[in-house]
Amino acid sequence: MKKTFSMMTATALLAIAMTACTSVPANTVHTADDLVNKTIGCQLGTTGYVFAGDVEGATVEPYNKGADAVQALKQGKVDAVIIDSEPAKVFVEKNDTLKILTDPFVEEEYAIAYKKGNDELGDKIDAALTQLKEDGTLAEITTHWIGDDADFVSYTPDASVSRDNGKLVMATNAEFPPYESIDNGKIVGIDVDMMQAVCDVLGMELVIENMEFGSIIAAVDSGKADVGVAGLSVTPDREKNVSFTQGYAVSTQVIIVRKD
Repeated sequence: MKKTFSMMTATALLAIAMTACTSVPANTVHTADDLVNKTIGCQLGTTGYVFAGDVEGATVEPYNKGADAVQALKQGKVDAVIIDSEPAKVFVEKNDTLKILTDPFVEEEYAIAYKKGNDELGDKIDAALTQLKEDGTLAEITTHWIGDDADFVSYTPDASVSRDNGKLVMATNAEFPPYESIDNGKIVGIDVDMMQAVCDVLGMELVIENMEFGSIIAAVDSGKADVGVAGLSVTPDREKNVSFTQGYAVSTQVIIVRKD
């Protein structure tokens, strides 16, 4: 028995040693052209996931969270991650073994999704967005979350506003900083602040429902949520199921890779 135990122990130690010596593959993606035939990690249901599917010969690995795709990249399970530029900055700041390629992958515009046929609500939100753009509120909100001087201070709803016009249910996915994330149990970010400001204009109470990203469009389509706000870009596929307001932010899909 002692001999058997020793042999098993030696085998286990050898396995651990071999695992420890296994190195993460060197980076082979230096430009978007290098994505051909590579394995790309993306958050499921995002435009990054859709666009990655157009890369010749690429294998696209879906993840429920962008953070999971980034972790897979660190572990060498994927060659690159395609994701929105602002969350990419957050992830790279926290992981000094990763970097963002200089050239953007694709540019897109974010908008608010609402149920097809509910043009009355869509028109009201559009008018509110126009007001918030013109009076500088939207720009001010953004500066709190993006840029060198970002202080991550949330928008404070106007306490003097009457909320007699009911509730506005917002479906989101709080895994997309700085647009939405969870801080001390509370959902915060640009999209949350923007919708709080929209509700100030509309005299409504904002109710936030956190869910999987891939469930947002269905929630709006079914009427379980009034709007979908989660860094959603307008795509022909999504327009089959929901309508969109004017854009409120221009974003860029970028490529994260391991450092050379």
